[in-house]
Amino acid sequence: MAEPTTPTHTVFFISDGTGITAETFGNAILAQFELRPRHVRLPFTDTVDKAHQVVRQINHTAEMEGKRPIVFTTLVNMEVLKVINENCKGLLLDMFGTFVNPLETELGIKSNHRIGRFSDVSKSKAYNDRIEAINFSLEHDDGQSHRDLEQSDVILVGVSRSGKTPTSLYLAMQYGLKASNYPLIPEDFERRELPPALVPHRRKIFGLTIHPDRLSEIRNERRPNSRYASLENCRMEVAEAESMMRRCGIRWLSTTTKSIEEIATTILQEIRPERLDY
Repeated sequence: MAEPTTPTHTVFFISDGTGITAETFGNAILAQFELRPRHVRLPFTDTVDKAHQVVRQINHTAEMEGKRPIVFTTLVNMEVLKVINENCKGLLLDMFGTFVNPLETELGIKSNHRIGRFSDVSKSKAYNDRIEAINFSLEHDDGQSHRDLEQSDVILVGVSRSGKTPTSLYLAMQYGLKASNYPLIPEDFERRELPPALVPHRRKIFGLTIHPDRLSEIRNERRPNSRYASLENCRMEVAEAESMMRRCGIRWLSTTTKSIEEIATTILQEIRPERLDY
């Protein structure tokens, strides 16, 4: 089926916090359908006045488009939610009402009704750990530093432009993991050995590879018509890198057709960092 070229629906994401939860959950559901909706983000809807403004915007959209907008909400403030619930002309999908209320009944306790997962961040160890992990991953990107390498939860290796940096940052931001990454370069292939700094940490190493054709495309965007980007060189580097990973017993996967989320999930299943619960 051909992908629609114009939005077929307007989707609102409303929250009294950042709206990240509403948007993440809503997009996961919308991904099951063949449509390209127009996204409208309305975070920090935390007063009744703001709720009335939101209602006017949703209802105006409904009148202009002649169809009900889809409205995902993660509203904790009951007064704000009531205004939207009673006056909104969109299809309202209240995620807290759908999931939190049944859990309160099942668990026999009331939820804390906190606004957003980022409230009181200065007191949150998980948040501070995540910031520390991001800084660590930036400092140890592309083999820039050997300092404190033993603190790495994961060390990614692979040829240049195989997806190491975005995966490292995703692991840091999403899971608070200290992820280092090292490029495998011709000098490593000539020695037929891993970079010496990595050898003591072999159990934490995971390899990324990529199809040479795709690698050449990516590198040509960075350095057009260079030897670095040539298909012949890409084929050589990928073959040498994969051969080295096999020799060294390093687990690896191809990033060619995988999303960052899929890559990260596979790495976590294989490496199983100690700081995460399984």
